[in-house]
Amino acid sequence: MRHSSRLGTATVTGTLLALLAACTGSSPAPGGDASKPLPKVTGNPPVTLDVFAPQGGEGSLRKNAFTKEIKEKFNITIRWQTTTYDANAAKEKRQISLASGDLPDAYLLIPWVDQFSQTELLKLSGQGIIQPLDQHIKQYGPNIRKAWEKEPAYKRMATAPDGHIYGMPQWNDCYHCTYSAKLWLNTTWLKKLGLEQPKTPAELRKVLRAFKNDDPNGNGKADEVPLSGTVTDSVINYLMGAYSYAPQGTTVNTNPTLVLRDGKAAVQANRDDWREGLRYIRSLYKEGLIDSGAFTQNNGALNRLGDNADAVRLGSITTQHIGQYMTVDDKNVRYKQYDAIPPLKGPDGTQYTNSYSPSFAGATFVLTSKATQTEQIQAIKMLDYLHSDKGRLDSYFGPDGWAEAKKGETGTSGKPATFRAVEAPANNEWGPLAQYNHTADYRTSQAFAKDSKSPDGYERLLHEATELYEPYAPKDLAFPYEETWIDPAKAQELATLQTNIGTFIQQSNVQFITGRKSLDADWDTYKADLEKLGLKQFLKLYQEAYDTSH
Repeated sequence: MRHSSRLGTATVTGTLLALLAACTGSSPAPGGDASKPLPKVTGNPPVTLDVFAPQGGEGSLRKNAFTKEIKEKFNITIRWQTTTYDANAAKEKRQISLASGDLPDAYLLIPWVDQFSQTELLKLSGQGIIQPLDQHIKQYGPNIRKAWEKEPAYKRMATAPDGHIYGMPQWNDCYHCTYSAKLWLNTTWLKKLGLEQPKTPAELRKVLRAFKNDDPNGNGKADEVPLSGTVTDSVINYLMGAYSYAPQGTTVNTNPTLVLRDGKAAVQANRDDWREGLRYIRSLYKEGLIDSGAFTQNNGALNRLGDNADAVRLGSITTQHIGQYMTVDDKNVRYKQYDAIPPLKGPDGTQYTNSYSPSFAGATFVLTSKATQTEQIQAIKMLDYLHSDKGRLDSYFGPDGWAEAKKGETGTSGKPATFRAVEAPANNEWGPLAQYNHTADYRTSQAFAKDSKSPDGYERLLHEATELYEPYAPKDLAFPYEETWIDPAKAQELATLQTNIGTFIQQSNVQFITGRKSLDADWDTYKADLEKLGLKQFLKLYQEAYDTSH
């Protein structure tokens, strides 16, 4: 069983600015009267909803068991308009559906595939294309309101600066996703070589040297890779934490290292402590302790290294969880050699990890102007059901995919579990389409095997690993993208600035580390070039958006 970063959650594939280029224009009044009461609908009158949604390659939403449950419970017949899980194709097809005028009644999306950005919501509501949900939720969303009471941040994330709700985001409180910049180190090699767990940058260097030079895999070849990563799981995010805070951002190749410092938008990548972190990473790379492909290879290349049929070659890897790069099942036990190592403590005591919200700003559920009021009401009832205790289980696992926990079973937090996943027929669940009220309490109440190194206990392993990182995530630096709404009139400018500045920063990081640029001779020029790219205006626009949203 390959464990991916979509282990019941979402991964960061771009959120706030992913669709801004298509969302320019002013921000007129919302489409529809959000305060006007809806008619009272008793029972469940039969409706047919045209719903646009991504569909996995192995299932059929039309024949899905949970789709049948929705039909039986709410008298809703869903005519699915499907796209794929390919992000680019899904985004293009959704934009075509909006531009063509042939709208579905509702969109039901997956955030790590494609979703509506906050700016799109403002624009499309002003054009009357999508409907505000305020009154729908007030009259027909008791479970949504209950979820908001328990998680006020969920409501804040869904609420535009004008106080209206134009679409519903998913809420998926994935603990191990929140703190993703982990180092997984081969502790079997560590013990074989008689070394201690590294706690500082100097101690890690000593370990990596031994991994490179002392043949820990015992095959008589100098084929060990002391430390590796990928473009999406960069070694920078973990190693930088001993010197400076490395923000996760909402994108990879265009991450501008934006933070909120003392209430002001700022970037990290022009600071002296950032330069010192790059200097350390450069020294590791220069010694051959970091894989030469770590800054260019994709996930597939590292998968092949992690799962290679010969001797174990990976000494350590920076990734959210080890199952992203090697198989986790009963037949493949290699992953058991690796343990998460807490953030390193730098020379001046700096010890950071980054954090970000695993719930993405924007909306995955949207109602359009095509839907009649009765259809809108029934659609909201369906969404509200996904927020209920039974609805979130049936929708994510399938009606036959879960059972009550057995006596003595515990969740990842160690508390008694309330449910467990069970084997179920294929095409049983909506899965990631339905993660609307997956709170921390809910997620940690699923039963898992007590042995965290067993495949069935893997989620427990991730929870235990993440506990090593949470204490080192500063609460006052992460920029609140999920609660910062961009004015559609300024979206194109900001998107261009972020692309240019973020790309330049990420490319320069690699150039400094690999020696193509000098951290001494070229640093001042690098900072000056950042200013020429519009850094001041970039920060001004984000500051204005933050101030307006808060």
